[in-house]
Amino acid sequence: MTSTRTAAPTTPVVAPDPAGARMLAVCRILLGFVFLWPALDKSFGLGYATPADAAWLTTGSSPTAGYLGHVTGPLGGFFGGLASPVSDVLFVAGMFATGTALILGVGLRVAAVSGTLLMILLWLSTWTFAPGSTNPAVDTHVIYASLAITLAAARAGDRWGLGRAWAASGIPGSRTWLR
Repeated sequence: MTSTRTAAPTTPVVAPDPAGARMLAVCRILLGFVFLWPALDKSFGLGYATPADAAWLTTGSSPTAGYLGHVTGPLGGFFGGLASPVSDVLFVAGMFATGTALILGVGLRVAAVSGTLLMILLWLSTWTFAPGSTNPAVDTHVIYASLAITLAAARAGDRWGLGRAWAASGIPGSRTWLR
């Protein structure tokens, strides 16, 4: 007796109207720069948030120690203890890879997970629940995380990105979890 397996039903992705798809592509590229910029600035000291004499790659300055060492609130000790060369590499690599994936439009599911994790950690480190904060629940970190998830769910890399070519490449996972 042979068993027949049927493929699991797939839910088609409903493509937004062309204007909506273009706006999602714009949001994807802009959000990619939100992630990519800190990695570049901290690595090379481009003179914006990080002066040239504090560049990670040329002076060896820690891109995370200054921030993590000044986190206040109930999680300050936890975040202060995270400052290390390992956290430097994880932070810069995570921001760089997430930003690059968003700009190129490939690996958006992984970018949504990594970007959301980074944003949740940054949101917790700011402790928005303290009196005097502008909004105790929703700030830019929450919005960026939600947008990253939305872009992955909408396959925003297919418009003005390499999403379709990536999915057709035959690379293992490029049609599923790496989509």
